[in-house]
Amino acid sequence: MLRLAGARLLDERDGQAVRAVLTADPVASCMVASRVESVGLDPWRLGGEVWGCEARGLRPVSRLEALCFAGPNLIPLRGKRSALQAFAERALRRRRMCSSMVGPAEQVLGLWSELESDWGPAREVRADQPLMAISTPPVTAPDPLVRPVRPDELDRYLPAAIAMFIEEVGVDPRIGDGGSGYRARVAELIAGGRAFARFEGGDVVFKAEIGALSSAVGQIQGVWVHPDRRGEGLGSAGTAAVVHRLVDGMGRTASLYVNSYNSAARAAYTRIGFAQVGQYATVLF
Repeated sequence: MLRLAGARLLDERDGQAVRAVLTADPVASCMVASRVESVGLDPWRLGGEVWGCEARGLRPVSRLEALCFAGPNLIPLRGKRSALQAFAERALRRRRMCSSMVGPAEQVLGLWSELESDWGPAREVRADQPLMAISTPPVTAPDPLVRPVRPDELDRYLPAAIAMFIEEVGVDPRIGDGGSGYRARVAELIAGGRAFARFEGGDVVFKAEIGALSSAVGQIQGVWVHPDRRGEGLGSAGTAAVVHRLVDGMGRTASLYVNSYNSAARAAYTRIGFAQVGQYATVLF
């Protein structure tokens, strides 16, 4: 007979078990896997904590049954109701630090049902976000003018990144610190060769980023087309260029998630060759 132990903070001694969970679903786990692969499980270096719940039998053998990352985002990756309750109990021991909850829909919505009475109301709950992936070259021809952004182009790229963030998240990323934190994050992506754009006349007309990059998967984020240029196919061809870089250039699966109501984007991603492989949800605070 198995019983589920309470949630506990995981450390390097749990590394093999954590990596087994992440490897089991590399697309859904990409955001957490990219962090763990880079710096391990030390909370200070990771910028957050990894929590786990184990199933214990009569013998002194345990198996990691549930996993959750608690940092700038709260990301529950695996776990049934009892595990989500344990994660909620641990989260409620301190004030809310995360700006959102994101991950597999079953876990996110289940955990939110445990936290809502204390953390709610949410600014927005996006309950249906198809998780899509492609591991073959894009069907749509890549835009040859989409390229990595250079560090000296940060000031030209940043206004487009801010416009995308406001449009997608509904909050200006410059609030609070004047934008220094967001600028630093964008600069980090550019320095890592993970920000892509098509420039015309000094302006960005298409942009996208590889937000998380694990050894197996790259998650595309921040896809944006200048409002004056929408409907011209720049989004499809530009995203195809980033897919080409990930699949053909880096040997990764390309993934992204999209709001179910964004039918135009879903159709564009399908034309590129993306297929739905799961369902995400996001709770915005």
